[in-house]
Amino acid sequence: MTRLDAGPPTETLCPGAGARPGPVATVLEARDVPLGGLRAMTVRRSLPQRGLTTIGAWCFLDRFGPQGAVMRVEPHPHMGLQTVTWPLAGQIRHRDSLGSDAVLRPGALNLMTAGHGVAHSEYSLGDSPIPLDALQLWVALPEEARHGAAGFESHATLPTVPLGDGATATVILGSLAGVSSPATAYTPIVGAQITLEPGARATLPLDPAWEHGLVPVAGDVAVADDAGTLPTPPEGGILYLGTDRDALTVASETGSTVVLLGGEPFPDDLVMWWNFVARDHDEIVDAWNAWNGDDGRFGTVAGHGATRIPAPPMPEVRLKPRRRG
Repeated sequence: MTRLDAGPPTETLCPGAGARPGPVATVLEARDVPLGGLRAMTVRRSLPQRGLTTIGAWCFLDRFGPQGAVMRVEPHPHMGLQTVTWPLAGQIRHRDSLGSDAVLRPGALNLMTAGHGVAHSEYSLGDSPIPLDALQLWVALPEEARHGAAGFESHATLPTVPLGDGATATVILGSLAGVSSPATAYTPIVGAQITLEPGARATLPLDPAWEHGLVPVAGDVAVADDAGTLPTPPEGGILYLGTDRDALTVASETGSTVVLLGGEPFPDDLVMWWNFVARDHDEIVDAWNAWNGDDGRFGTVAGHGATRIPAPPMPEVRLKPRRRG
């Protein structure tokens, strides 16, 4: 999946260059974002927000679904980021300009590293609407990786770690509780799906130097730390936890699924526009010209002919980083 909207210039964001905010407990609600076009989709966007642009290197989170739909996301470009596609229901076919052709199913991970530039498409299987639900996340690449070659990985199985009676974590990216995902990560990071059975209670170990956020996906969840009960965000929202916690307790009466995101505060200012993550306005313009001018930088996705999603018009103002908080 992709971000088909570019967002107004006010959505040009940066993380605040490695700021360590300390322990906080801020609830941020997801918002509906119409993508428009022939698909006329609406997604629920949790990240970025005006008050929170990144959690570690995580810089983007949309949820598509649950709904019955035919997904037809034609070839489009990315640069400066990794796309993390995590299906919850349905099957998605990924094709990219590296020659990758993979079908992704729930419980499996597609990880595409854009580097200097790559293009891809994503289709649901078949010609009729099917149940689809997925999380689309982006990870900002650090300086030493963002100009490098593109890559693609598909991991059908990921490691799990028990967290207590009736609670299990699947480590999607990075490391949690001494268990590491096989997927390539370029910064200290964690992305994990926590599954709580009815009546379960679990302790999540956290690195106090990292910032973290908790995203409810389904079911009821109660959250607490050593100081007491923390607020619970609505489904799809984020409980932003800041830094300087070494553990978090989660519990559920009826069973739930939550996603833990975290990582070392990202050190660089970012400019994010459409499907590009950069450091300044001129890099965005160069990528825009390369894609709309079809100069070969992003390559060609086989099987689509000349069909591709054009980049939207550039805003009339110069894009600048904006600090969070």
